[in-house]
Order: sequence, then structure tokens, then C-alpha cells
Amino acid sequence: MAHDGWFSNEAATFGDRVAAAREAVGLTREELAHKIGVKLKTVTGWEEDLGEPRANKLQMLSGILNVSLMWLLNGEGDGLEAPGEAYEITPDMEALLAEMRQLKTQMLKTADRAGKIERKLRRALKDGVQ
Repeated sequence: MAHDGWFSNEAATFGDRVAAAREAVGLTREELAHKIGVKLKTVTGWEEDLGEPRANKLQMLSGILNVSLMWLLNGEGDGLEAPGEAYEITPDMEALLAEMRQLKTQMLKTADRAGKIERKLRRALKDGVQ
């Protein structure tokens, strides 16, 4: 991390973990907000511990930032290494991580699309029954 000493798994808040993971994948707050479909003010609020995302946005956040939901919520599970525990990532590993991030993002988009279609179907069924 660029801010040695401020981030540790024991002391980090939800907002600290979001900011650290966002920086680790090389996104600005604006870019993250755009990818998730929220306002910059919303991402800023998350990172400053003034609010937390809803479940669907939390899941998207996890996928985009390439960390587990549990790590975002409580610092346990697959997430970032604390400073000083980092390891070297080879180009092959980086390509695999990028492919995994892309796959997770596609899966999240597909799940979101399926949810929208299900809601439309439920409305259509409800309207047809009445």
C-alpha cells in the first residue's frame, strides 16, 4: 500500500478495505462508481465509512475489486495482504487474475440481468392473473 501503517487487517474498517482494494486494482473513485452504477458521492461515503452498499452492490464491489464479500465486510477471507506480506505476481499470474476479474464481472452482470428478467416475468404473470 502507498500508505504504510494505515492499513492492517485488524484495524481496517469497511471503508479502508474498499479504498485499499480499489487502489490495488488501479481504479479511481470515479471509475469504481461508474462500473458499479452509483454516484461518486456514494463511493466516497463507503470509503469514509458514512454508508454501506446494498447487497447487490456489495456483490458487484467484491467482483470488481477481486476480493471476497467476507473480506470486505470483516477482513477475513480472500482479500489484500497487509503491508509487508505482499508477494511477487508473475505476468502469467496477473493475466489469470485479470481473466478471473473479467469472469466475475460478467457473472455479476448476468445475475443482475436474470434478476431484471425475473421481475418483468413476475409482473407479467401478476398482470395476466388479474
